[in-house]
Amino acid sequence: MTKDPYQILGVEKTATADELRTAYRTLAKRHHPDLNPGKPAAEEAFKAISVAYDLLSDPEKRARFDRGEIDAAGTEQPAERRYYRDFGDDPNRPKYRSDAAFDADDFDSVFGHMFGDHRHRGFSAGGEDAHYALAVSFLDAANGAVRRLTLPDGSTLDVTIPAGLKNGQILRLKGKGQAGQGDEPPGDALIEVSVAAHHLFRREGNDVVIELPISFKEAILGAKVAVPTIKGPVSLTIPPNSSTGRSLRLKGRGISGGNQRVELKIVLAPETDPDLDDFLKTWNPRQSFDPRAGMKVT
Repeated sequence: MTKDPYQILGVEKTATADELRTAYRTLAKRHHPDLNPGKPAAEEAFKAISVAYDLLSDPEKRARFDRGEIDAAGTEQPAERRYYRDFGDDPNRPKYRSDAAFDADDFDSVFGHMFGDHRHRGFSAGGEDAHYALAVSFLDAANGAVRRLTLPDGSTLDVTIPAGLKNGQILRLKGKGQAGQGDEPPGDALIEVSVAAHHLFRREGNDVVIELPISFKEAILGAKVAVPTIKGPVSLTIPPNSSTGRSLRLKGRGISGGNQRVELKIVLAPETDPDLDDFLKTWNPRQSFDPRAGMKVT
């Protein structure tokens, strides 16, 4: 028996669309097969989560489920059966009397209800859109890639990630949704993409920002160092006398023509250098400098 989709997503029946989306994203990230390789239970959970969200995120499907017209898998439920006796009597006359006979309009009403006029014409309808979620890495979103999406039924779909894609962006794959009925075309696949955080880079618009650790000597004397970028390492010149927080720009090294900002951070060695200690103990700076000037409370 298919579980209640509200229970699967862990939400109340009064949940808003935003609450559904938040619950779905949280669970999809936790159970996504790409993040849980070799764990069949996670894959099954992901399928159930996707099916539940596909149903509840569609207002029409959700309303039909709440009314009991479809089950949690979206399968049509048999309508309440109505019998000829429901149509045969006038409200003011007793039922089942021999003089309470049907007329032609009664038969049209009965069979029209039972067969919905499909006796006279073919039925066709366009396929519904299917909703999926896909998690990609920061670099895939920045540079573009092709990633395979595992669908709830176990089939797969290759998704092209365009360079510069943003977190939460929805990709539409035309004709990859639910099959249409009759001669009507299938629906589309709507794929909401979540971009994972990176341990080095963060995105600000089309700019990429990275914090670059530098040594005390590099900060004082300047140096040329290798800096990671989304396209690979490049050489960067650190100007002499650079403080923590100084920002340097690598033009065109961001996303879709943006820049990369390199924020410097002076990092001291974990162990003390005796020579440096001896020098600083006897060093008398020619210029007086108070790095805490201006911090007085007035």
